[in-house]
Amino acid sequence: MSASSDNPTPSEGHVYREEEAGFHKELKPRQIQMIAIGGAIGTGLFLGAGGRLATAGPSLVLVYALCGFFAFLVLRALGELIMHRPSSGSFVSYAREFYGEKLAFAAGWMYWLNWAMTSVADVTAVAVYMNFFKAYVPWMAGIDQWVFALGALVIVLAMNMLSVKVFGELEFWFSLIKVLSLVTFLCVGIWFVLTGTPVAGHVPGLHLISEGGGMFPHGILPAMLVIQGVVFAYASVELIGTAAGETEDPREVMPRAIRTVVLRLVVFYVGSVLLLSLLLPYTAYKSGESPFVTFFGAIGVEGADIIMNLVVLTAVLSSLNAGLYSTGRILHSMAVSGSAPAVLGRMNRQGVPYMGIAVTAAVTVLGVVMNGLVPDAAFEIAMNVAALGIITAWGVIVLCQLKLWHLSRQGKIQRPDFRMFGAPFTGILTLAFLLGVVVLMAFDYPIGTWTVASLLVIVPALIIGWHMSRDRIHAISRAHGETEFRL
Repeated sequence: MSASSDNPTPSEGHVYREEEAGFHKELKPRQIQMIAIGGAIGTGLFLGAGGRLATAGPSLVLVYALCGFFAFLVLRALGELIMHRPSSGSFVSYAREFYGEKLAFAAGWMYWLNWAMTSVADVTAVAVYMNFFKAYVPWMAGIDQWVFALGALVIVLAMNMLSVKVFGELEFWFSLIKVLSLVTFLCVGIWFVLTGTPVAGHVPGLHLISEGGGMFPHGILPAMLVIQGVVFAYASVELIGTAAGETEDPREVMPRAIRTVVLRLVVFYVGSVLLLSLLLPYTAYKSGESPFVTFFGAIGVEGADIIMNLVVLTAVLSSLNAGLYSTGRILHSMAVSGSAPAVLGRMNRQGVPYMGIAVTAAVTVLGVVMNGLVPDAAFEIAMNVAALGIITAWGVIVLCQLKLWHLSRQGKIQRPDFRMFGAPFTGILTLAFLLGVVVLMAFDYPIGTWTVASLLVIVPALIIGWHMSRDRIHAISRAHGETEFRL
C-alpha cells in the first residue's frame, strides 16, 4: 500500500510516535560512539575465543574476517533504516512498517530470546571469571558458581533501572575499558612478536601456525562449525539501532558512528585473534578461560593475568548491561503495538521501560539455575540459542532494507543518502550467509543440533502467541489508522 497525504505513511503513524513517547533523549555522541564500538566487544571474544581457538586453530582468524564482513553489511543496512526513521524499537519497528505485524511479532520475540539467552551466557561468564580468583582469595573457594551469577544480575539490573543517562555513562566507561585493554594487548603482543621474546617457552611468529598443522590443523569442517559462535561474538552491532531512539540528533551522529565502528571492530577482532595465534600455539588455549588471560598469565609478569581477568569481567558486565537495556526497549515497542502484554510497556519517571527489563532479568535467573545444575555446559547452551535470535534479527534488518530499496525503485519512498552499498545483491548475499550458518549449526552435534531442533518448539510457540495476540494488535492498528507497506 502506498502512502499519500490523506493516508499517512507508517513512519508518521500513531503507533510509531507512541513507541517513542516517554523516552528521554539523553544519550550523548561520545556515548553512542563508545556503545557502537564497545557494544559488540564482549563475551564472544573475551571468553568464547579461547575454546574456538582450541577447536579450529588459526583458521579462526579467517572465520572472524568472514563474519566481520557480513556484520559490516548488516550494520550498513541498519544505518540506512535509521536514516529513514530513527526508532528505539529498531528493526522490530521497521519490520512492522515494511512487512506488517506478523514479522514484527516474530522478530521482536526472537530478538528478546537472543538477549535473554545472551544474558544467561553473560552471567555464566561472570561466574567463570570469578572462579579464577578462587586461587588467589581463599575465602572465595567455598562460594558456588551460581552465587556469582546472581550477584552480577542484581547489580546490573539495579543500574539499568535508574535512567538511560546512567546506562549511557556506565556503558561508556565499560566500553572504554574494553577498548583500552584490547589496545594494550595489541601493543604488548606486537612487541613480543617483533622482538621475538619467548612466551612460555615459545618464540612468537608465523612458525607457530605452520609447525602446529597450518591454518586448518583439524580440517575445514571444525572451522566452519565455529561460525555460529563467531556470529554470536559480533552480536550487539545492531544495538546502535535501538540507541538511535534516545539520541538527540541521530541523523547526524549515527552515520559517523557506523562508519568508524566497522574498521575498529575488524582491528580488534581479526587483529586480536591473529595475534593470539602468533603468540602461543593454538593448543595453549582452552574453553572456559579467556585467551587474553592465558597470554598474560604466560608472559611471567606477576599480576598481569589478574588485571586482564578484571578487564574481561568488565566486558561481560557491559554485555549484560546492554542486553537488559535493549530488551527493555524492544518489549516496550512490542507492548505499544499489542505484540506483547501492555504491562511490558510501563515506564518510570526516568523514561526507563522497567517492566520489560524486569521480565528479561527474571528469565536470566534461568542462567543462575543452569550454573548450579550444569556449570560446564551453561555458556555453550545459552550462546547457541542466542545465535538463533541474532541470526533472525540480522535477517530481518536486511529484509527491511531490501523492502526499502524495492519501494524506492517503485517511487513510493525515498532512500536516505546514507545507504547500503551494492543493494540488492549485498543483501541477498547476507541472507544466504545467515541461512548457511543455521545449516552449519545443525551439524554441530550435540549442542548445535539440539539448538536448531529447538525451532520445532519455538516456531509453534510463536504461531500460538500470534493467534493469541492478533486481535489486540489489529485493534490497536485500526484505532490509530495505521498503514503498512506489505509484500
